[in-house]
Amino acid sequence: MSTADWISAVLLISGALFCVIGAWGMVRLPDTLSRLQAATKPQTLGLLLILAGVAVRLEPQYAVGLLVAGLFQVITAPVLSQLFGRAAYRTGAVDRSTLVVDELSERLRAGRK
Repeated sequence: MSTADWISAVLLISGALFCVIGAWGMVRLPDTLSRLQAATKPQTLGLLLILAGVAVRLEPQYAVGLLVAGLFQVITAPVLSQLFGRAAYRTGAVDRSTLVVDELSERLRAGRK
């Protein structure tokens, strides 16, 4: 095996492990906000590692598409997580007694979004 094969294999396996950890967190974590963290952070890193592992094996002109897919994931995942978290908070799906800091309630009381 060449060096590129080893690098690709390490990146792909690492990415898959992060995705499994994220999926495990989705199942095991107790509340909505914790599950949002598990759905976005390790899943995004896992996808980026998998895309990097595939890009190592591709020719550079084809790897650009993977870069665009990774960039799109990095931009959209935090925004969607924020929107889902706010929706869960507003609909009462979040146990507010478990929050250490609750800045959103102050903003909602002040009439700001």
